[in-house]
Amino acid sequence: MKNTMTYPGFYEDKHGITMLARVVLDGWLFGFIPETEDCAGWQLGQMQTLADKIEAEWDKYGNLPSRLPPELCERHTVLYKMAVDRAREKGWDPELGEDE
Repeated sequence: MKNTMTYPGFYEDKHGITMLARVVLDGWLFGFIPETEDCAGWQLGQMQTLADKIEAEWDKYGNLPSRLPPELCERHTVLYKMAVDRAREKGWDPELGEDE
C-alpha cells in the first residue's frame, strides 16, 4: 500500500503561512485556482505542479510584490493580510523558525 502525502488545505494548514499555504495564496493571486479551492487533499505532486506555475509567474515580476501590476499588488496585500491575521489567531509567531 502506497502512502501518499496530501496537503490538508489552506484552512486546515498548521497556521496558514507555511510554504504550501503560500502556494495556495499565490495560486489565488494569479488565478491558477479559484478562491473556493484551498487544495485540501491534494497530493504533493499536484502542489509542486501549481508551485512551478506560480514560480514562472513570479519570475515575470522579479519575485517582488512591488513589481506586480496595481490590481495584483492590491490583491496580494489583501490575501497576505488575511493569511497573516489568520495565522496570528492560530498562534503563529513570525519570530519563530520554520521548524518552531
